[in-house]
Amino acid sequence: MLTRRNWLLRLSVVLNVAVLFYFGSYLTIGNGNSEILEEVQMSGRNLASVAEASQNGEKETAAYYYQSASGGSANYPELALLASIQPIAGQPPQQQQGSSVQTPVQGTTLRDDGHVMRIKPKSVVPAAESLDAVDTSAASGNGGSAVAGPAESWTPEKKDAPTQQQTSTTTTTTTTSATTTAGTSFVAQVAMAVGNLAVQQQVRPLRELLGCQDKSNHRRIAQRGDYWVLYNYVPARRWFRCDESITYTTHADFTFLDNLEPLLDRWRGPISVALYTPGNDFVPTLASIRYLRQCGSPLVAEFVTFHMYFGSGHVPKSVPHADHDIDALVANCSAPPPWTNATAAYKTQKKLLYPVNVGRNVARESATTHYVLPSDIELYPSPGVIDGFMDLVRRQDPPLRRPKPMVFPLPIFELASHMKLPADKKELVSMLKNGSAITFHKKVCPDCHTVPKFKEWASAKPKHGVSVFHTGKRTGYHLHWEPIFIGTHNDPLYDERLSWEGKMDKMTQGYTLCVLDYEFHILDNAFLTHKPGIKTLKKDPARQVLASKTYSLIKKVILPELKVLYGVKKGCAV
Repeated sequence: MLTRRNWLLRLSVVLNVAVLFYFGSYLTIGNGNSEILEEVQMSGRNLASVAEASQNGEKETAAYYYQSASGGSANYPELALLASIQPIAGQPPQQQQGSSVQTPVQGTTLRDDGHVMRIKPKSVVPAAESLDAVDTSAASGNGGSAVAGPAESWTPEKKDAPTQQQTSTTTTTTTTSATTTAGTSFVAQVAMAVGNLAVQQQVRPLRELLGCQDKSNHRRIAQRGDYWVLYNYVPARRWFRCDESITYTTHADFTFLDNLEPLLDRWRGPISVALYTPGNDFVPTLASIRYLRQCGSPLVAEFVTFHMYFGSGHVPKSVPHADHDIDALVANCSAPPPWTNATAAYKTQKKLLYPVNVGRNVARESATTHYVLPSDIELYPSPGVIDGFMDLVRRQDPPLRRPKPMVFPLPIFELASHMKLPADKKELVSMLKNGSAITFHKKVCPDCHTVPKFKEWASAKPKHGVSVFHTGKRTGYHLHWEPIFIGTHNDPLYDERLSWEGKMDKMTQGYTLCVLDYEFHILDNAFLTHKPGIKTLKKDPARQVLASKTYSLIKKVILPELKVLYGVKKGCAV
């Protein structure tokens, strides 16, 4: 009778393993991953062998048998996860002394032979839990390392440490009960391991999640319409992968380069800046770059990449090409910065219009990261935007899982002259209450830059980290909203026929975003602050004439083109 019961127990264990093998194969086939299917098939055969071997009293542990039968955990990280569960006899796994295998840090993503596995904490997450819980252990952005914590041991079992065979010293009933408990415990642990393996296979690296590719920052020359562009003319010393950070992309001429250091001090990440350098303006522009890199903050050389562009009819007399020629001169750090002599600017003398959108597009297209923040050089971001936003992306909060295209606007503010920049939202709200800060262009164009649900945004209690506060649209009261946002290289570019002097230079992009049904996920705990000094509406007859011409160009030429290319959507306007 006892022999018959043991035979039935062995059959039951093998059938349970077969069911798990079938279930794992079904899930894998559904995901279309033939490589994992082959491993699961091998896993099912080996687990069946382990169960049978344990019942026959063989002295190998289940973990060691599983490792040796599959070629070792170094080649199959999924098998190492199963090898880390306790053997049938209940003996805890042993770590080989002197082993060169290191225990991965919690949240670290490891790669080996095309496999990707996220190391999970000791408290195993059930297979049925949401993937959000798994992603919370991911590493922080901007090149930072993972958050340290208790790590799951991922080292091979000692090959010369067999489990001690269980012996029966009591009645037949006691022996049968103990054997049944051991078999059931093993099957339960295997089921949990297979379930966690399915979850881990779905946790994709950030690069795969974004679908991005790394970009080169090599220097090159290209023609762009009527303009020549020197891409990456003075590259930053540090190069960023596509999934590593966010690039602040901006534009200027050399007279605005005094804003670069305060901007960089708060951003602390990659910046791509396109500088308009027509004719003789090339010389003071290059001198300003040398001054910033040699006399200013070391962050300039570390993070900032400079591009130059100029019209085909205003090519400089000479352009250095090699690195040693660009950096040949040593800046005089005791002299005033070159940008202080703005009266002699070639652009001013020739009364050239500023091609703002050419600079915006050059800077954005040259960014090596997937996420970009196209903005103006006089707008300084709140500290911690990069880390906070990259954490938001890793968490994949519900707004980020929506199927529609999306961007992430930052509220913009102006400060009274000589006011200190707010360190966080709490300080900003305090300044809004005492009147030393107002929304951007409140006295010039209040509808152009106020984000939807702004009053609620300002009254909401600040939270830790960056999150989506509200999802809005560029319709209704916000029909002419000109948001500045974190986006990607997939977003529409700016129309390069528009100039800064003619105004409305971002309106056509806003119309395109509306027609394409973009969602605007307004960020909390992230904002932009203009260089101190509140703008007021001033009459400028010459600029008003240019604005009228721009309006006519948009209505008669650009908007009809956009309607043909992107279609028409009710509620969308320039």
